[in-house]
Amino acid sequence: MGMRDAATPAHPNTETNAALRQHRSLLLILGAVVATAPLSIDMYLPSLPTLQAHFDVDAASVQLTLSTFFIGLAIGQVFYGPVSDRIGRLGPLYFGLSVYVLASAACVLAPTVEALTVARLFQALGGCAGIVITRAIVRDRFAPQEMAQALSTLVMIMGAAPILAPMIGAQLLVYLGWQSIFVFLTVFGLLCIVLIYRGLEESWVPPAQPLHAADVLGTYGRLLGHRRFMGFALAGSTAQAGMFAYIATSSFVFIEIYGLAPSTFGWIFGVNAAGLITASQVNSRLLRRHRSERVLRGALAANTLCGGAMLLMAMTGTGGIWGIAVPLFGAISSLGFSFPNSTAAAMAPFGDRAGMAAALLGTLQFTIAAVVTFLVGYLHDGTALPLAAVIFACGSASYLLLRTLTGPHAAAAA
Repeated sequence: MGMRDAATPAHPNTETNAALRQHRSLLLILGAVVATAPLSIDMYLPSLPTLQAHFDVDAASVQLTLSTFFIGLAIGQVFYGPVSDRIGRLGPLYFGLSVYVLASAACVLAPTVEALTVARLFQALGGCAGIVITRAIVRDRFAPQEMAQALSTLVMIMGAAPILAPMIGAQLLVYLGWQSIFVFLTVFGLLCIVLIYRGLEESWVPPAQPLHAADVLGTYGRLLGHRRFMGFALAGSTAQAGMFAYIATSSFVFIEIYGLAPSTFGWIFGVNAAGLITASQVNSRLLRRHRSERVLRGALAANTLCGGAMLLMAMTGTGGIWGIAVPLFGAISSLGFSFPNSTAAAMAPFGDRAGMAAALLGTLQFTIAAVVTFLVGYLHDGTALPLAAVIFACGSASYLLLRTLTGPHAAAAA
């Protein structure tokens, strides 16, 4: 921010808004590509109880298809980051989306829950290219001051996925069966490849040097030892892990415990996603007057308070379904502030290593998500208490990580 502010004329916000308008088509394409991950997660959520009955397995076995997806997202990003820094952004993106399309088709044909789990792993290994490379392209195209606002725009675009996905998934499930959900994802992956071919140009000219494992490991080591990067990365990732716990168990909580129909659950899920989108756009406006670290700190505090209220309601049974749904809405909406600000603040110093910084950021995010989703599945006891406890724990930990690792000069650094 400091370097950008020193060189910017009297009205930096006008320049930032003009840059965002100029890159609107770019952000729309990137939003579609990065939406492959939330679509792959959210669209099949209404079908989890159906999959449990179809394959005649327990709930933990079905939830493993989700946890495995998170593991694939975490592992794959480590490789796409350094490769995209060395050979450019588009080649790895095409490769990843091609793997995603083939794996989505394999999900359609899965004869057992074990085969579905393996196909989901490869679906994630391909789809995670979009997560890494879209963040890297944003870092390539936008100055650090503009990154958080550009990421807020991406949150708005990709936020349409969790609003529409459960609704579409529920309708496909009712009328065409669970396999049709993965047919949809296959077609969507092909559409993304077409959009990239028609409208996306290479944003990174790689250095004229080969890719060495020692260099990659050294760079990752320096990132892991970078206190500011790890502070913002861990705080943002831990907060988001609470959302993934919600994604993993919300269908069981609202459909099995509170007796909602799959279509009604889709609306509940969509309302929470709408709160996330609205918050991301409010965040974009707040950044015109407030430092991103200050907004991030307030968002994590709000997330913790909402998680605490949800835990209290779950423990006492107060309010029934609304006692869970209302604070849950607040906790999920707060992530519209925390995600863009923590991501922009973590990646800002690493323009020449944007791919690797984005990869490590994503790997941390989905490694924590995989652990948390496994934990909330393991604690499943037929009540909303495990979900509430995990969301509160994630919010509390993220706030403490931010305060502890970023230090008193975090605001100036951001």
